[in-house]
Amino acid sequence: MDIADIRELYQDVILDHNKSPRNFGKPHTHTHTSCGHNPLCGDTFELFCTVDGDVITDIRFEGSGCAISKASASMMTSELKGKTIDEARHLFATFTNAVTSPLDSPVDESLGNLVVLAGVREYPVRVKCATLAWHTMQSALNQSQTASTES
Repeated sequence: MDIADIRELYQDVILDHNKSPRNFGKPHTHTHTSCGHNPLCGDTFELFCTVDGDVITDIRFEGSGCAISKASASMMTSELKGKTIDEARHLFATFTNAVTSPLDSPVDESLGNLVVLAGVREYPVRVKCATLAWHTMQSALNQSQTASTES
């Protein structure tokens, strides 16, 4: 997929997931949780995971943020349901590599629909917006209560 295709999909997908976020809201029960904060722009999300054995059976979020952070959280939660913790950690590494790599680097197609978020590479200040939910997910799985994009 070339950068022009990613740019067009990026805009459509971001708008859709921002307007109608999937998996938004606090579940009745959960086994893991973490709060994430992006001090640069003020985005704040709380992530809730239900892990059974090593499988993420449910993952939801609530909070507020810009269109990119909300869309990323929405897409991430949709992608991670049913995945193992190891698969989630691998996807975290693949995703963060995609959004932080140079513009001319190929995007790993194994990301599926998440590939559109690689468009933030064109706007470095927005990378932390796209990765906030991902860092919060890692924090929750590590049983840590907070995550930040500050560093």
